[in-house]
Amino acid sequence: MIGRISGKLIEKHPPQILIDVSGIGYEIDVPMSTFYILPALGETVSLHTHLSVREDAHVLYGFSSLDERRVFRQLLKISGVGPKLALAVLSGLSIAELAGAVQSGEPGRLVKIPGVGKKTAERLVLELRDKIEGPAMPSSNARGDVLDALVALGYSEKEAANALRQIDPAASTEEGIRMGLKLLSRGQS
Repeated sequence: MIGRISGKLIEKHPPQILIDVSGIGYEIDVPMSTFYILPALGETVSLHTHLSVREDAHVLYGFSSLDERRVFRQLLKISGVGPKLALAVLSGLSIAELAGAVQSGEPGRLVKIPGVGKKTAERLVLELRDKIEGPAMPSSNARGDVLDALVALGYSEKEAANALRQIDPAASTEEGIRMGLKLLSRGQS
């Protein structure tokens, strides 16, 4: 298994790149999140990789971080999700955004990704719920604390839950309460 690759970046043609390692050129498919942070052509690049072996092809996928590769592998475990769709998901959403959509139960954010239909989005949310956390993802307790605080301040649970869906999942408890109050006060006026 090829777990990591380092070499000179020779070509960039989204979503594929070519890396020269001691005279051997490796074609690697990368998500757009990795593609956008690649160095200039001729520079050295190092990627974490996943090798997909099929009857008709061996395809190497590259990622700028171990978290990206971990989430890619989690996506592959879901029925109906292959490497191309997993790459599309990581190209369409950051890990934190994906974790936020999954933790808040919002398949609508996933449907916007090319190739992800309603049923696939719902399956992703259901199957990833306990398996994915973004690098800066707050605990579900923080989101629960925001909900409890808004209810304690006199808003209905439904109003508070609607506001919570619009709050950045990476927000701290204090930021979440502040954003929730701002959203709810706009709705009251």
